[in-house]
Amino acid sequence: MAKQISAWTRLIGSRDVASCRQAAELLQAALDDEIDASSRDRVLRHLEACRRCGLEADTYRAIRTHISEQYQYPPDEAAIADLESFGRHLTQQ
Repeated sequence: MAKQISAWTRLIGSRDVASCRQAAELLQAALDDEIDASSRDRVLRHLEACRRCGLEADTYRAIRTHISEQYQYPPDEAAIADLESFGRHLTQQ
């Protein structure tokens, strides 16, 4: 029996790219460099190839940049938790 190739693999040409689901689950950790390099690279390759996920990542980056520009000091833990929750909510829609 021939091995099935996913539509994503046919489109991208590589099996070493995260799926949308995987990218969504790891997005914040990947952008914050909080996961291993191999997983982060898979997610970043996905973000380059997938417009929808790439736009979500851009939104997360813009929010994070805006917050960091508004504060002299890092925001408190509650603000960070709210931002992370909002980012997770974006990737689940």
